[in-house]
Amino acid sequence: MDHLNNHAVKGMVSRRSVLTVSGLAVVSAAFLTACGSGGSALPQASSGGNGAVAKSGGTLRIARPPASKAETLDPASSLSAYEYLGAIYNRLVRLDEKGAVQADLAESWETSKDAMTWTFRLRKGVQWHNGKPLTAQDVVYTFAHMLDPETKSPQAGVLSPFITATSATAKDDVTVVVALTSPNAEFASLMTGYNCYVIPAGSAATIGASGIGTGPFKLVSFTAAGPGKIARNDAYFGDKAKLDSIEFSSIPDTQARVNALLAGQVDLISQTNLDYATSQTVLASSTATVSSVKNAQWYTVPMLNLSPEFKDPNVRLALAHAYNPKDVSQLAVHGNATVARNNPVPPTEAYYLDYGLDYDPEKSKSLLKKAGHDSLALDIWTSTYDSVLTPLALAMKGSVAGSGFTLNVKTSAADSYYTDVWMKKPLMTSYWYTGRPVDQLLNQIFRSGSSYNENAFANPSFDKILDQARATVDDAKRKTLYQDAQKVLIDDGGSLTPFFADRLVGLSKKVAGYNEHGFEFDYINIGLAG
Repeated sequence: MDHLNNHAVKGMVSRRSVLTVSGLAVVSAAFLTACGSGGSALPQASSGGNGAVAKSGGTLRIARPPASKAETLDPASSLSAYEYLGAIYNRLVRLDEKGAVQADLAESWETSKDAMTWTFRLRKGVQWHNGKPLTAQDVVYTFAHMLDPETKSPQAGVLSPFITATSATAKDDVTVVVALTSPNAEFASLMTGYNCYVIPAGSAATIGASGIGTGPFKLVSFTAAGPGKIARNDAYFGDKAKLDSIEFSSIPDTQARVNALLAGQVDLISQTNLDYATSQTVLASSTATVSSVKNAQWYTVPMLNLSPEFKDPNVRLALAHAYNPKDVSQLAVHGNATVARNNPVPPTEAYYLDYGLDYDPEKSKSLLKKAGHDSLALDIWTSTYDSVLTPLALAMKGSVAGSGFTLNVKTSAADSYYTDVWMKKPLMTSYWYTGRPVDQLLNQIFRSGSSYNENAFANPSFDKILDQARATVDDAKRKTLYQDAQKVLIDDGGSLTPFFADRLVGLSKKVAGYNEHGFEFDYINIGLAG
């Protein structure tokens, strides 16, 4: 399931058993004491290694959480191998740190006036890791593979409303033409999804293990849910990576990964957002530090809109007005975040609408009464899967006091949370990585019937606006439509988004040139300090 694009897969070993009621009280007191008031001074992601310049050579050691033994290097269906994918593959296009679409394997692209036909021209001279040349047929095959129902690609659900497995054709060796079944002016941005890496023609049966790509690193070894290694690709078409190699180890427990970092056994922890207390421990170390990736984590409190508890939009809006997002942000992540006010679109997104729902406990009570409730007690489910989920639930519990709501925190085991709780319980905590194009974000996570619609939000007006936006080639009009869609989503109480948190990444002080955007590192400039 696509939500696992942002989480390790369900086979992950539990880090902690289910907390008891008394245990929750201890956790609540501990995290409130740790958070206190004020913020922390954390280095930005680009300043890993205290600003030192990376030298050429050396091996970077990265600790990852283990995934399922079904983990694969097939990018179309991969659920958790982010660090490998971004290093060994390329896409037609990519997003830069400002969210703009940039060239990757395609050196240029254009669309017809009606946004029905897209033409991509490939770079010449690009080679696969096995020495064969990249051709347009490889790209055509990648589209067919990604949209094949047997592949079960999360990206297929995003693309299938307007593209088929045979929509892409090769005009010549370096020109790919994609004929859409309906207009989509945002099609190029959707090709930046991390399931859209290009693979060699005919490789579907072997790509999950072979990892043959065109990227700056090539595969040396890979073990599902285990260790692996990649080495610099000296035939890469772009700037060559500074590192000789990257070694991956698989460590199940978050604290164990941190301990390995502090002991100098690994150089960087991936797929782990450190909680505030742990980040302070790492910062106090003589050998490790913490880099902050601004607004990298989107934390949300999904309400199942079709559940008996939340089918009335008055109840959803009442809960949206019942908590103070500033207080919740401070308590949950010590203020290392940007308050969202229930708008799930990050403020860095070009189509962002500066609009949200404000804290108003009296309005919350009035809306509850309108829905037929003098007060309402609800369970809010959480897990230790991510370090912020439980602090978020506890912060929400405290913040709604006096608004007519009572929240009872329920904690599920980490290894079953995204199978037994997520999209099943009426109220829960969750998170995603930011960096999605706005069309993918709104359609994939909020469109009626989407398999990743964790709120079960269904609003025909919202869907209609998204269809209009896709078909609108005028940039200014398309921006207005995406902003209209945000307002409909917010005003209908479709989702609770308290904040976008900074991702706190633990890394050795020997690491230089570290930078991260979306699911990927800067594989070219990261290295070890000279």
